[in-house]
Amino acid sequence: MTKSPTWISDWRPEDEAFWNTTGKSIARRNLIWSIVAEHIGFSVWLIWSIVTTKLPQAGFHYTTDQLFQLVAVPGLIGALMRFPYTFAVTTFGGRNWTIFSAAILFIPTLSLAYFVSQPDTPFWLMLLVASTAGLGGGNFASSMTNISFFFPDRMKGWALGLNAAGGNIGVSSVQLLTPILMTLAVFNLFQATPVDGIFLQNAGLMWVLPIAIAVFGAVFFMNNLTTAKSSVKNQLAIVKRKHTWIMAYLYIGTFGSFIGYSAAFPLLIKTQFPTVTISIAFLGPLVGSLSRPLGGWLADRVGGSIITFWNFIAMAGATVGVLYFVGQKDFIGFLSMFLILFVTTGIGNGSTYRMIPSIFREENLFKVRGKGDAARSAALKTASIESGAAVGFIGAIGAVGGYLIPSGFGKSIAMTGGPQLALAIYLAFYASCLALTWWFYLRRSPQGEGAPSLAEARV
Repeated sequence: MTKSPTWISDWRPEDEAFWNTTGKSIARRNLIWSIVAEHIGFSVWLIWSIVTTKLPQAGFHYTTDQLFQLVAVPGLIGALMRFPYTFAVTTFGGRNWTIFSAAILFIPTLSLAYFVSQPDTPFWLMLLVASTAGLGGGNFASSMTNISFFFPDRMKGWALGLNAAGGNIGVSSVQLLTPILMTLAVFNLFQATPVDGIFLQNAGLMWVLPIAIAVFGAVFFMNNLTTAKSSVKNQLAIVKRKHTWIMAYLYIGTFGSFIGYSAAFPLLIKTQFPTVTISIAFLGPLVGSLSRPLGGWLADRVGGSIITFWNFIAMAGATVGVLYFVGQKDFIGFLSMFLILFVTTGIGNGSTYRMIPSIFREENLFKVRGKGDAARSAALKTASIESGAAVGFIGAIGAVGGYLIPSGFGKSIAMTGGPQLALAIYLAFYASCLALTWWFYLRRSPQGEGAPSLAEARV
């Protein structure tokens, strides 16, 4: 990988000759380092999903509901951070923002390392420290917006799916590695001192070197695209688009479920099956991450709306299974159903994200139908800008699930003694997502004057 100009002004991914001779290698290099930075961002974002399970053992006297709040609040902050992060790429440049957004992750990791060694830390202060982990959640929006500009339309599903999966696997990494590094003294980092035999500080310190590597990679191997420059006002046009809000709702169902279940899964296992080790929790986010490119790949070939529709049916079925087995206190059944649920969240993530650029492309091309090649070219550029903004905006709203699901489990357990009430509410939500997908994207009926048939276009 050779160093390239910081800013690239000539970028034509839809031009096949340009793509094959120049574009492909540059796009691939930016994708690789985008994945590295986003992977670490996700790891930091979900770091508290593991740390909270060890806090009582380390002398922190928080209630179960408070522990679920510590898991949930980074999800809320991460969702809110995604709004400014979405527009940052087109304002500051993808490379520049990746450098900043990776470097700022030193705040949540180092603050965690300090405060988890202080058992007398009041809950409000620990909640504030946990909230800074939400900075890692913002990375996804800027990363996805940035990568959407690098690839031609026919490859966006694959590229965005790969980028997202590489980031999502960070959830699995943190849940696999953190329990090991917190309990084995041989991995003691920077002379950390144990609290009741647990090196809780390592949960934060273990990411210092990876963050430094991500910053280095972004500085030397990533690029900014001048074609991706756009005013915030032009991008905010997507807020007035009906389909921005519909897709945001559906994305709460797919990505919101993935990040919410990932955050809650270790603590849910700890509360419902106390004898089971939480180290098995990493399997959920792992299968959910690995299935995400499959969702994008299937959507590229079959159509995003069709895959999304059937996927919500599968999600509902898996949720019913989880409801049954958690009631039976059958861990093998519970784990099996949850793993299926995680796989469907990944497939749905890929298919819904593939729908977004397709919808904006169809809507903009419809407006210039019969007006010539120049109008078509302008419409495609507008679609690229809008879909890039929409990808980040929708991702921000979808990430709210990272707060709602753990918080819902905490409240359900506090009120009823179990997570069943929360699961029943999530099941009803999936039914509403299923209905919306069919109504707007699969129903073959007139869309009204001035609107394209998105069912005919197989978005």
